[in-house]
Amino acid sequence: MYNPAEIALPQNFMSEHPFDNGELKIRDEQLAPWPRTPEIIRQHIVDYYAMITHLDVHIGRVLTALDETSQADNTIIIFAGDNGLAIGQHGLMGKQNLYDHSVRVPLVISGPGLPQGQRSDALCYLLDIFPTLCDLLDLPIPASVEGKSLAPIINEEQETLRDTLFFAYKHYQRAVSDNRYKLIEYFVEGSRTTQLFDRAEDPWEINNLSADSDYSSHLTRLREELSRWQERVGDPLTDQ
Repeated sequence: MYNPAEIALPQNFMSEHPFDNGELKIRDEQLAPWPRTPEIIRQHIVDYYAMITHLDVHIGRVLTALDETSQADNTIIIFAGDNGLAIGQHGLMGKQNLYDHSVRVPLVISGPGLPQGQRSDALCYLLDIFPTLCDLLDLPIPASVEGKSLAPIINEEQETLRDTLFFAYKHYQRAVSDNRYKLIEYFVEGSRTTQLFDRAEDPWEINNLSADSDYSSHLTRLREELSRWQERVGDPLTDQ
């Protein structure tokens, strides 16, 4: 369905990741040789698009079945995604990383009585889906639930629920982000590597600002926030 020659490479395509992130030998990273080449990445993107199209067709079957059984007006539909594959972005192939191309996943909520065509920049986790459904269905939210209901965002009663998000991958990578800046810290074989991105000016996360003195206040602020998150969740990596 798709021609590799017509596929544009992502702006953050790299032939190799600039440093060891702790997982360069994992299975997913063996899907293409190093250095990554434009030709190989275009073919992988074409294959990825084909799988997305296949999924889209079957989602269409579900929606058609809801219409045919007169259940469409009695159903809340939530579409979410697993972490995304990098496919050449930052020289990576898999999803074992904390860049936006892998941790920023789809979340679409649709149903009767809900606003249509609305988009929100509110920070959220997928664990917010359960309390959101409870709220939308007028069911009590169990006290054990750690997520937050997105109903106030959906109903435009609030613009935000959180100021930051915390990310972790094994004992190698930690990150924290607000609506603009993201800090990623890597701990590999006793070495620490830091990245700081301005996601408003650099959505592809290409320009590392961690050594730029103009951004030192953001670096300090996010490092302190990362430490608070780690302490809050009992992260064993807090001694790094």
